[in-house]
Amino acid sequence: MNNNVVATDWERWGPLRARYETERPRRMLSLDGGGIRGILSLQVLKQMETLLADHYHRGDAAAQAGFRLCHFFDYIGGTSTGAIIAAGLARGMSVADIEVFYSDFGKEAFTKRSLFERWKSLYENGPLEAKLKGAFAVNGRLDTLEPRCLKTLLLVVTKNLTTDSAWPISSNPNARYNDPASPQNNLKIPLWQIVRASAAAPVYFPPEVVALDPVNPTKTFVFVDGGTTPYNHPGFVMVRMATTQPYRLQWRMGEEQLLLVSIGTGWSPVAGISAAEPEANLVAAGLTTLSSLMRHAEVDQDTNCRVFGRCQYGHVLDREIGDLIPRRDGKPIPLSENLGRGFVYCRYDAEFTREGLDALKLTSIEPKDVSGMDKVSSMPQLTDIGAALARRVDLSHFGSFIDAPLDVVP
Repeated sequence: MNNNVVATDWERWGPLRARYETERPRRMLSLDGGGIRGILSLQVLKQMETLLADHYHRGDAAAQAGFRLCHFFDYIGGTSTGAIIAAGLARGMSVADIEVFYSDFGKEAFTKRSLFERWKSLYENGPLEAKLKGAFAVNGRLDTLEPRCLKTLLLVVTKNLTTDSAWPISSNPNARYNDPASPQNNLKIPLWQIVRASAAAPVYFPPEVVALDPVNPTKTFVFVDGGTTPYNHPGFVMVRMATTQPYRLQWRMGEEQLLLVSIGTGWSPVAGISAAEPEANLVAAGLTTLSSLMRHAEVDQDTNCRVFGRCQYGHVLDREIGDLIPRRDGKPIPLSENLGRGFVYCRYDAEFTREGLDALKLTSIEPKDVSGMDKVSSMPQLTDIGAALARRVDLSHFGSFIDAPLDVVP
């Protein structure tokens, strides 16, 4: 007997109970941060939604129209801009509906402003708060992380600036800080506020102050963009929180038990200082340090997923290790041959270099025009890149996980 197994209190799960109390293979979706480049992720998600709807409901137009990604994925997580999308999907929104909201939200949130206007953003947050509240409410009642508000489990990565630590907040009803009897119950936090905390990019948004216990001021914390943690790519922390004992979900690991699909927002190399002029451009190098660290952390999380998981699709990480897709005699080993990895893993992302865009047959798009996380003017090009990347999605990457039944939560 495993004495570390925590008994699940199924009464806490409400309308989600029937979906999760039966032990079966589980499927997870992870969405990176990346500012306005989240529009790229939405194109991949749109293709995935279409393919899965056709796979499960071929010939039934009404059922296809009603299909949502929350019916397929048992756990959806995101960081920063990815948290906005993840929350919408977990609520049961279609990708098309999220795209309409996201496009409008992104244009207002990331439009270039004067220094004075940016300074004012530290004190003014009304319009953006109102947009999030409007998106995450039903009949005027604000959604929370409680089971009644969601169709699937949700993970949002935030950074607690007060404690200087990453805070991945899960809707798992059995998690330690989701106890309904505790005054510090994370499930009671409004969903818009958790998303806002994860997406509180410096300068564009002021930090988000969250009172976890209204009567205990020591439990009021300041949150900033979750992308400033090591988990801008939240996939590996999702696996950890889904499978290990302290997080009290304890799903089984294995190539036939767990699928993780991860979607990035595009990346480009950050140029450093040349050996010929080691002291040149030190100021410029300092300005790129944060984006460089975020990129390194993202690659590290991706690599962890490919080493401990069974990578079925993904770009080349570097020239030494390649893409880490298991091969024999130069050909990918079929999933029917179990290699004993912890989970099946797919990673869809785009490289914003001349070579990377040419590979997507996008020769007219310049890398410099799409590399920024706040270039609202690049939304049409990002949409084209996302559509080109989406054409690489193939349900065969998911193996037998597309044979498991769907779960539709009322």
